[in-house]
Amino acid sequence: MKVVLLKDVGGLGPRGKVVEVAEGYGRNYLLPRGLAAPARAGVVEQFAQQKQAREKKDARQIEQAQAWRSRLEGAAVEIKARAGAGGKLFGGITNREVSEAIALQFGIAVDKRKIEMEGPVKLVGEYPAVVRLHPEVIARITVRVTAA
Repeated sequence: MKVVLLKDVGGLGPRGKVVEVAEGYGRNYLLPRGLAAPARAGVVEQFAQQKQAREKKDARQIEQAQAWRSRLEGAAVEIKARAGAGGKLFGGITNREVSEAIALQFGIAVDKRKIEMEGPVKLVGEYPAVVRLHPEVIARITVRVTAA
């Protein structure tokens, strides 16, 4: 029996793959659980179209991330914070504040979880950071903290 996998199935393959399975396995396990559908021309064609659409969307996302990287790579993000004697900050600079500064200064919305800094920012100065714009695209920036 030929079926198209609707979900990733261990031992058979990834979603969208057409596989040959035993009649009982397909009819009694895969089909009732919604893991597969009979491999008819319409179903196979539909999965091919969905795959093409996902690939196009991925390509657009990577292209957008690369455009953002070209704007961010090597840039310095300025953050003003209250500081006491010796340049020690009252509190610290968080990823959220870096994300907000990037949005204000460059017009790029970056999720705070996509920003990686080496350690806590507790003093006035410059700190390296990595911004993950896409799983395949990263930008290295400098976070410049000044006393307000």
